[in-house]
Amino acid sequence: MATRHRFLLIALALTLAFGFLGTRGIWDPDEGRYTNVALTMLDSGNWIEPMRNGHTGHWTKPPLTYWLIAASAATFGHTPWAARLPVALAFLACMWLIWRITRHLARGSESLAVVVYATMLLPFSAGHLVTTDFVLAAFQALAMYGFVLFRFDLSRPPQHGLVLMWLGFALGFMTKGPPALMPLLAVVLLHWLVPRPTSCHWRWHLLGVVLFFAVALPWFALVSFRNDGLIDYFLGAELVDRVASNRFERNGQWYGWIAVYLPTILIGTMPWTASLWRWLRTLPALFRTRVAAGDGVDKAAALLLALWVLVPLLVFCLARSRLPLYLLPLFVPMAIAVAMTRQAQGVGMPRGRWLLLWVVLLLGLRLASAYFPTHKDASVWADAIRERAPHVSEVIFVEDMARYGLRLHLGVEVEKVSIAPGTRARFNPSDDETLWDEIKETGVEHGLIYVVKQERWAHVQGTVMQHGYVTRPLGEPFQGRIIFEVETGDGIADSE
Repeated sequence: MATRHRFLLIALALTLAFGFLGTRGIWDPDEGRYTNVALTMLDSGNWIEPMRNGHTGHWTKPPLTYWLIAASAATFGHTPWAARLPVALAFLACMWLIWRITRHLARGSESLAVVVYATMLLPFSAGHLVTTDFVLAAFQALAMYGFVLFRFDLSRPPQHGLVLMWLGFALGFMTKGPPALMPLLAVVLLHWLVPRPTSCHWRWHLLGVVLFFAVALPWFALVSFRNDGLIDYFLGAELVDRVASNRFERNGQWYGWIAVYLPTILIGTMPWTASLWRWLRTLPALFRTRVAAGDGVDKAAALLLALWVLVPLLVFCLARSRLPLYLLPLFVPMAIAVAMTRQAQGVGMPRGRWLLLWVVLLLGLRLASAYFPTHKDASVWADAIRERAPHVSEVIFVEDMARYGLRLHLGVEVEKVSIAPGTRARFNPSDDETLWDEIKETGVEHGLIYVVKQERWAHVQGTVMQHGYVTRPLGEPFQGRIIFEVETGDGIADSE
């Protein structure tokens, strides 16, 4: 019976991770942006500096996710399935690590914890999105598995887990930078509140820290050396401004944490929300009771899960950059907590038929997303452009959201330009250059396709004519946009 249950668990995990993985096209902006940078790395051979096209860098994240996507595309082809494969593998890795962690913290609840996590709405949905968040979640789970080995597995030398913990944090740092270290706050608090029963020599702690720096810092040092001022951008814009300001307009209002994170937890943990609530109700009693070093594994494990969820959540609420997927790594400890709570209350695994119906519903939603009409689907844009222009070498969006997913679906470079000149940020500018600079650079080269919103069409026509060129619309408007080419104007002098 145990073998049958394990087989069903593996089948469930594989089905939810890979089911309909490549059915839907790449959606912009997030999926398109990450896929575009990865394919640019692959095509250019420059694996060190993330670039969104031939002349504009993309410095919002470290490169590990891009490397994984590029490696997948090089192995399996330029397809949505290949682009999403690293995320699906991260989803699977989280399930396996949950099983291993739960085996140490609440033996007997391992399978339930995996089922809870795999069928929670947010992890399942995020497992089909090309972002850095699931890769980060997997490496954070790896780091916390290492800590669990160090703290709770007294059958083996503690240094094994300690080194694994720092390796996980280093890989997470190469995925998303400082936010990867968020669970380390929980680790430090637990060690302060409940010291480990047996000591570990300080040299193993030092080895772990050295390993972290050896893995996490060389890339940052190299790109900062190559790009003067980049370290200031990393520390200023990507760290301080994301935490302390609403510069990136990501729900930075005082109530933003309520508007974003409350529904993320309530809806994202479905259908296990009620069980999560029952676990939350036990926390006041847990924190009122002092956990002593001799109290055994159960209390320390319960405290670890509480700190693992609540400490990062508090930081995310205080920070002024807030998005739902920031919480994705916290669903690992929440799933374990739900499983422990259900097991302790004698509820256990839900009935098979209800679980099967929920799994079918999840897979149905994923399949339906492939046919959901949205302007964000880059595959639809690719079809529309092919219908209008049989040969395409580059697609240029004029003061509109760049559909970077076209890099995968059309195999061409994508740029975003502004109509009027202005001051461009040195790192991660909103536009690559001006429309006129693009025309000067490329002229009327065959295959250059421009896209602009209909309400700005007259302005673009006038700007192009001022410089001695004319616009030629290609077919009917699409998604409220004009798709056009630029041609030399008859009898109009080039006014550079």
